[in-house]
Amino acid sequence: MTDAITMTPIGVIHSPYHRHDEIPIQGRFKPNVEGWVELKKEYEPGLKDLNGFSYAILLYHFHRSDKSTVRGRPFLENTEHGIFAIRGPHRPNHIGLSVVKIRRIEGVRLYFIHLDMLDDTPLLDIKPYVSHFDCFTDAKCGWIDKHFVNGRIPEVAIEKNAS
Repeated sequence: MTDAITMTPIGVIHSPYHRHDEIPIQGRFKPNVEGWVELKKEYEPGLKDLNGFSYAILLYHFHRSDKSTVRGRPFLENTEHGIFAIRGPHRPNHIGLSVVKIRRIEGVRLYFIHLDMLDDTPLLDIKPYVSHFDCFTDAKCGWIDKHFVNGRIPEVAIEKNAS
């Protein structure tokens, strides 16, 4: 096993969120807020044909996380869970993942909604969201399922988005 991996950001994510307490627990709970990715110029050709997809998966670095842990407390409850059973930023490699809805692509910029990351977040990769591959109708969501019974949105998600 390799001891170290070096990655270089391919661009930066621009967001209206400058503090952690401004961000929704997931971008889809505040769906009309727009952000954009600004790629380094040499990666612009990599955007070819992405405009044919509705959604993209953004992989990024939690650049403002100042700690790493193997247990964490998610927004939805006060119970600790293993870090690999939550999506919090204080992970061993500080890698974040968000599924965003593509609005448009202009040059080196990819505009999107459903964002849940801080301004100036380093972008590591973009992948197309493909429902034929990425949507599993039989998926169980562990401890999270109890918070979304009958399609309801948890109070904490609504309260966090009221600000």
